[in-house]
Amino acid sequence: MTVETLPQQSSPSAAHSGGLDRRQVHAVAACYFVASFAALGLPPYLTAILPSLGDPQASWAGVLYIVPTVFSGLGAPLWGRLADRFGRKRLLLRAQLGLTVSFLLAGAADSLPAFTLALVLQGFLGGTFAATNGYLAAALDGSRLSRALTLMQGSARAALVAAPILVGALSPWIDPHRQYLVMAVLPLTAAVFLSLLPEPECPEAPTATADRAPVKSATAPLLTLYVFEFAFVFATVISFPYLIALAEQRLPGVDGTTTGVLFALPHLCYLVFAARTHRVFDFRPHTGIALGFGLVALGLAGHAVAYSLPVFVAVRLLLGAGLTLGLVCLAVLAAGAAKGRPPGRMFGTLELVSKGGAVAAGAVAALANGRFGAAAPVVAGTAAALLAAVAATALTLPSLRQRWSRR
Repeated sequence: MTVETLPQQSSPSAAHSGGLDRRQVHAVAACYFVASFAALGLPPYLTAILPSLGDPQASWAGVLYIVPTVFSGLGAPLWGRLADRFGRKRLLLRAQLGLTVSFLLAGAADSLPAFTLALVLQGFLGGTFAATNGYLAAALDGSRLSRALTLMQGSARAALVAAPILVGALSPWIDPHRQYLVMAVLPLTAAVFLSLLPEPECPEAPTATADRAPVKSATAPLLTLYVFEFAFVFATVISFPYLIALAEQRLPGVDGTTTGVLFALPHLCYLVFAARTHRVFDFRPHTGIALGFGLVALGLAGHAVAYSLPVFVAVRLLLGAGLTLGLVCLAVLAAGAAKGRPPGRMFGTLELVSKGGAVAAGAVAALANGRFGAAAPVVAGTAAALLAAVAATALTLPSLRQRWSRR
């Protein structure tokens, strides 16, 4: 992710209104990155953690993997409303400190119920992504906000790639279970740095008369954002749980490093191309969403016929192109929808929708894999992405006709 994604130095008026400058946005992104390490790096090692907690076969690994996701989604709307009422900075600090407490409890747990409770608290008390986005939306708007949201996704992708590698490297010296205790230092450090940032000024509440019509007219774009968010998360996440198994099945003798790189390729594409993609599609997000869903569908469909390493790399890169287009254009749509709305509530609801898509993807992937094999989840994702691409294209056509009619 290049610095081009970052908002430029705020103008005096922006600074006066509680805006953030480029260095401050950069600091927020860095805090989100370090706080994401344990949340994203340790779940892949649940199969190594659970035997010491009384689950010899790690049979609960699949359920516990999504527990933080479920409770993060359930808690996000509540924390978002509280952020609008009591201050976004306070609730962002609350999220970082909540992660700190839950990581300490998880690292100290000596039984499966205690560890499960810690993961529940991690989801419910955490929610740093929604809290971070709400904080940024209270200080930025328009392209500056969409660039900042794009950067936050870059932080998440970088953590998703780097965190499991770091956890694996530390495993010979520190058991993955006890690494929760070490990782608790990261969100605590992030909270200290975030405490030095300003509290964005709360936007004025809309009046009961003049602003009622614009808010009502903006409902459709918000519903569209929620539908696209759910569909995009579902279509992309559904291939994650069984990708390694599919690669090992299709590529006999492949080593763990290669499968790890294959898993990371779409996220690396985002890190490299997100800034350029934002410049191109900043003013045409619906077109980008339609193209993104189309590329995701092609990439997932390619997985079903990938029987060699070059083909596997090609379809992962194709999926990465769709992932980049979709995430960037969703950030642009979210920035537009946030204008004139309480950002905490909106991004809290968006987080609930996103987590719902992830949970639905995991459930469908498990059912499809159990019944039809490791290739079935990518087929289901292809169908979902194709339907969403058709819907996004249908929304794009009226705006294209309007543009041509003006010429």
